[in-house]
Amino acid sequence: MIHAPSLAIGAGIASVVIIMAFLAFNTVNDKPELIVAPTPAIQESGPAKITASTFLENGSPILGNPNAPVTLIEFGDYQCFFCNKFFHETEDSILKNYIETGKVKVIFKDFTIIGEDSVAAANAARCASDQEKFWEYHDTLYNHWTGENNGWASRDNLFQFAGDLGLDIDEFSKCMTDSKYAQSIAKSNQDARDLGLTGTPAFFIIGPDNKITKIGGAQPYDVFERIFDSELKK
Repeated sequence: MIHAPSLAIGAGIASVVIIMAFLAFNTVNDKPELIVAPTPAIQESGPAKITASTFLENGSPILGNPNAPVTLIEFGDYQCFFCNKFFHETEDSILKNYIETGKVKVIFKDFTIIGEDSVAAANAARCASDQEKFWEYHDTLYNHWTGENNGWASRDNLFQFAGDLGLDIDEFSKCMTDSKYAQSIAKSNQDARDLGLTGTPAFFIIGPDNKITKIGGAQPYDVFERIFDSELKK
């Protein structure tokens, strides 16, 4: 399953800050769990403030119409079993019914919690983004998944995937050697922790009214469908 990337984050999502607490991570609820409001003055100390950047920055290029009314944020690890399960069992239906129809846009954010190969794979996908192939590389990673920390995402294999996609290997190699996206991946990991995440995959759906619904785990398609349809009625 290969996606065509969209390179600009769409307008229309205001800067927000969470003013209600999250429910438990593994809770699935089709009612918005959070209410958002304009960002207040920056606090000097205390818990991290959750703003629009927590969801929208340090992630992938947008997949879909940047102006789609609903945004789906996925935090994932390319070595994660349940992330792979979501990719193969659910993502394609979301793509066909909501993304390709311009109703939903997607941003993928890294939460590299399994091992060193997770970080290398995340960096490789972002290096592919430099050549406008993020989503193709993202799909290639999940299509080659064989488990956790067993070597399928080794450096040699990551370079092979790049070659198979026709990437400029010299450019890709420099990006990988320089760990160009290490800081952005680290910031994405911090965003996940600020949001209270402890596992992958985890999803946040931002509706047209900026209310946010959290979904923990590789839930079936009908869970996403119900929330999307509810938000699209607003």
